[in-house]
Amino acid sequence: MTVGQRRLATFAMLGVLALAAGSVVAAPDEDLPPMPPQAPAPAPTSDQSKGGSKKGSEEKKKFEQFRDGYVRARALIMGGQYEAGIAAMRALGRDDNPEVANFIGFASRKLGRYEDSRLWYEKALAADPNHVRTWSYYGMWHAEQGNVLKARDHLDKVRAICGNTTCKEYLDLKGVIEGTGTY
Repeated sequence: MTVGQRRLATFAMLGVLALAAGSVVAAPDEDLPPMPPQAPAPAPTSDQSKGGSKKGSEEKKKFEQFRDGYVRARALIMGGQYEAGIAAMRALGRDDNPEVANFIGFASRKLGRYEDSRLWYEKALAADPNHVRTWSYYGMWHAEQGNVLKARDHLDKVRAICGNTTCKEYLDLKGVIEGTGTY
């Protein structure tokens, strides 16, 4: 292999590694709660300085803090540290956020706290009646409780929200119902 070929191979490998690292870093963004809608900024007055909206940047900073805390809390839960994950989710102060409530419900279910889990799933669905991940996890809850008919109802709801039978939430719940998946 010539020097030029080695360099090309090295750059190609670096490019592949960069893409792989980017996908690892970007993957959790799929599960991030969306930034809350913001009201339109009022028209600036002559008394306001040129530097932009202070309120807007404060809101963005608050959301970024929430997002970072959410990512850490979710990682704890997905890593099996359910108690710590629940505490971290609760510390966010956003119990009415469907993603937060859903993952508290998930962690509670994993701890065997079925009544708590049910309440959190219902809280998530009250905040967003079309929160597909909650419908899927709540369907798994029903399957775990032995209520396969109710789990199938939830599977139908997941299909309706996704608009297909190939989305992850549908396939995960279907696998649990059929006994080929785990939860």
